Amino acid sequence: MSRVLVVAALLGWVGATLLLSQLRWFNRVPLVERLRPYAPGGLATGARPSPLSVTSFREIISPLAQSIGERVARLFGVSEELDTRLRRIHSPLTVASFRTRQVGWSAAAFGAGTALAIVLRLPPALTLLATVGSPLLVFLLLEQQVQRASRDWQRRIFLELPIVTEQLGMLLSAGYSLGAALNRLAARSSGACATDLKVVCGRIRQGLDELDALREWADLARVDALDRLVAVLALNREAGDLGKLISEEARAIRGDAHRELIELIERRSQQVWIPVTVATLVPGVLFMAVPFYEAMRLYSGT
Repeated sequence: MSRVLVVAALLGWVGATLLLSQLRWFNRVPLVERLRPYAPGGLATGARPSPLSVTSFREIISPLAQSIGERVARLFGVSEELDTRLRRIHSPLTVASFRTRQVGWSAAAFGAGTALAIVLRLPPALTLLATVGSPLLVFLLLEQQVQRASRDWQRRIFLELPIVTEQLGMLLSAGYSLGAALNRLAARSSGACATDLKVVCGRIRQGLDELDALREWADLARVDALDRLVAVLALNREAGDLGKLISEEARAIRGDAHRELIELIERRSQQVWIPVTVATLVPGVLFMAVPFYEAMRLYSGT
């Protein structure tokens, strides 16, 4: 119990320091900050953040958490950048805020595991599992959530892309320009492709070229079918019948989705035979083992 009291006292001391740092009589203002209002333009500056405030604490801990998070993620085989995955799923979090939250939850899991090991007096193996395994598990769970959301978004784009491509081909064949067709597709739907197309249209309104904005989308999404579609759309100023080319590309993308669906059905049909095979082999092995055991016992006895 003495160790628990020491940990509680340490946490209480840190919390009290952060709270008292907000009081003027405790946090002495340096001379430079006291003279700043009398300097030219000094009144236009904002309030000085306390060196022990929560904001400054976040500014200090965010780069450290980002560095630690990237190293641990690469250690477990995550090669894709976190910023790419967050922008792909349109997350409001930045890399620094996500890593800070991730490291914070891992630190909380480490504290809970340490307190549990001290209170219950666990053996060394379980203590190591509680203090090291629990924060690592929390870290990997948060990393897996982002990775799964990124894969789901890529899957949604792949499944929606044949319909979006066909609609784009019809609009271009009807006389729409590429920019007008993209704006219409972005306004008519609320799926993954429409959400990404709204970002593409926003980039075009900012002054970026249409093809460059589409290439940015393809580089961010990393879907092979989308790369081929953007390559076809790059012929917008050269090809005379772009609608026909896009329709053929939509047919090819639909064929890829159809083949992937057939592979999934075949894989699941093969998985059905696994329990049937096990249920057939186990009784057969038992029927063969009994006479074999009896024969071995008979020969060993003689």
